[in-house]
Amino acid sequence: MAHPPRIPVWLRCEQAVVYFVTLCVARREPVLANPQTLTALHTAAAKLEQWNILAAVLMPDHLHFMATPVSDRNANVSDCSAALKRWIRQELNAPSKWQPGCFDRLLRSDESPQNKWLYLQENPVRAGLVKTSKDWPYRIEFENRN
Repeated sequence: MAHPPRIPVWLRCEQAVVYFVTLCVARREPVLANPQTLTALHTAAAKLEQWNILAAVLMPDHLHFMATPVSDRNANVSDCSAALKRWIRQELNAPSKWQPGCFDRLLRSDESPQNKWLYLQENPVRAGLVKTSKDWPYRIEFENRN
């Protein structure tokens, strides 16, 4: 079944286009929260040409990240997520697979990327994996490459 067409970005021109994206491992296998996947994520993010990954948190069975298009405000975020999934899997030579597609959400004009990042950092705490977000080693903030 085909997906409906995407709604164009209707944010003001001066408003940054920032997506919050979640990618899940098939059967929710807990295979992501490790140093090898963190390195693979760094490598995969560096390959992206049309997108900047702003920040990411690896959870055991899913990945949250925030991304912004480099130049085309209407760039297809599913292209970004598909490339990351493919390249992370290649880097790890992983037998596990990703669930099809992704969950993505365009941050609205009244939402702060910094506040979203603070919320994401608390995911491991809410999941009971660590006491404080600073204790979770599988999170990264990327330098803006623009």
